[in-house]
Amino acid sequence: MNTQQFYINGKWVDPLGSQTIEVIDPATKNVICHLPNATPMDVDAAVMAAKNAFGSYSALPLKERVQLLEDINGLLIKRNDEIAAAISIEMGAPIGLSKGAQAPSGSQHFSAIIELMKTYSFSKTTNQGTLIRKEPIGPCALITPWNWPMNQIATKVAPALAAGCTMVLKPSEIAPLNAIILAEICHEAGLPAGVFNLIHGTGASIGDSLTSHKDIDMVSFTGSTRAGIAISNSAAPTIKRVALELGGKSAGIVHGNIDIKNVAKQIVDSAMLNSGQSCNALTRLLIPANQYDELSNEIANCAQALSLGMPDTSPDLGPVASSIHFEKVRQYIQSGMQSGATLLTGGLDIPAELQQGYFVKPTIFGDVTDKMSIAREEIFGPVLCLMKYDKLPDAIDIANDSEYGLSGYVWSDNHQEAVKIADQLRTGMVHINGAGLDSNAPFGGFKMSGNGREWGEFGLGEFLEYKSIYGGQ
Repeated sequence: MNTQQFYINGKWVDPLGSQTIEVIDPATKNVICHLPNATPMDVDAAVMAAKNAFGSYSALPLKERVQLLEDINGLLIKRNDEIAAAISIEMGAPIGLSKGAQAPSGSQHFSAIIELMKTYSFSKTTNQGTLIRKEPIGPCALITPWNWPMNQIATKVAPALAAGCTMVLKPSEIAPLNAIILAEICHEAGLPAGVFNLIHGTGASIGDSLTSHKDIDMVSFTGSTRAGIAISNSAAPTIKRVALELGGKSAGIVHGNIDIKNVAKQIVDSAMLNSGQSCNALTRLLIPANQYDELSNEIANCAQALSLGMPDTSPDLGPVASSIHFEKVRQYIQSGMQSGATLLTGGLDIPAELQQGYFVKPTIFGDVTDKMSIAREEIFGPVLCLMKYDKLPDAIDIANDSEYGLSGYVWSDNHQEAVKIADQLRTGMVHINGAGLDSNAPFGGFKMSGNGREWGEFGLGEFLEYKSIYGGQ
């Protein structure tokens, strides 16, 4: 694996600067490797390669683009275990989760786009004979996070390639190894030089250079709302398209005569998967007052039963991804304890055998009010807040009383009623009774959770421009 160079214009090239970034194993705090920290000159080289390749790649017949997607997908599947091992060591996901969900998510998104291309039309004609074309938007900057690294890379790279776009990928400096493997795969698959370019760097070092670049026509970013605002400001002078998938504070509502044990497990899984480091994780749960004691006790028991351990032992939860994030999550747990919430399980204690890493116990707070910071701010860790409600309209109001609007959850014994509740939630997605995600449905949110959508035809559309040719038919 080449951790010393960038992949630009079909070649591994030396960085133009001398600064490096440490990549840390969060389970041990050991240094895995040092990455080059790109300079604005490196950005210029990568963008120039993407710009120069755009004309020929965008003109490549769709059949040939799809063949490239299929070749990349085959190599992703072939190297799944290698990708999983990289993700597990760089951001701490348990190896079982890495092999079963983190790494395969790349192939899943490539497969979905390949299937979509069988029926997708890039042109249509109106009744007045106007020809409407969907054309690739141009060279794109793709900036991805550390929490589901291959998933977020694939949700951008696959539709961009299908659309006919070229790109510069800047993965998170916390979890860059899986992106290096993807660059190797793109090269082996025969992707034309300059179509896919990979650089490493911090947001402080190259974020503005990349997102404000005059030759970048579109920015697709997944990360914090704070960073999304900065990217929007950086991109504004060049009026480029910016697609943002940002933070969340997703609420769940329990309603009706539910199966307490089954629902409690689904709730804990929705909150604690990937150590709670998912933008759409369940973080707030609204429970009817007359069910609160029984359900909160069962939720605490389920959370307490989860195993916390070294990623290579396949525990339920591994460490959180970095020292900065570790301290942030612990500060929120401390805040919850000081603000009057009841600590039902978890907390600040770290098992003696895990002191060497950034481990946080699955934590459940009860008696939380919607004025507490743990109920309003994104924690992005294994922390769930339980809240009581008396009347359903109150629960819906509390769920919607957030600057975020990414996801929501409903558990009910009445499906029709659950859909009615879902319709009233101001979120881009709602899960009913534990239903999973769908790679053909739009992924994204309302309000400060971002704009635009990813996945399937909706994600593809972010990389397309519309052209009307009057009298074209």
